[in-house]
Amino acid sequence: MQIRHRNAAAVPRHPFRQSIARAHAARPDRNEDADIKLFVLSFTAFFICFYTFIF
Repeated sequence: MQIRHRNAAAVPRHPFRQSIARAHAARPDRNEDADIKLFVLSFTAFFICFYTFIF
């Protein structure tokens, strides 16, 4: 059984796919710390808004 893997060296033929591949390759690695900070900030903002509506 052969498993086909996506080859990073292969260039997509369609121009739209070529632009997506370049943009994806140029994207920096995601910072997980920023995701946690955003979650905490959003949760805190929701809690403050909910608390002010009650009291």
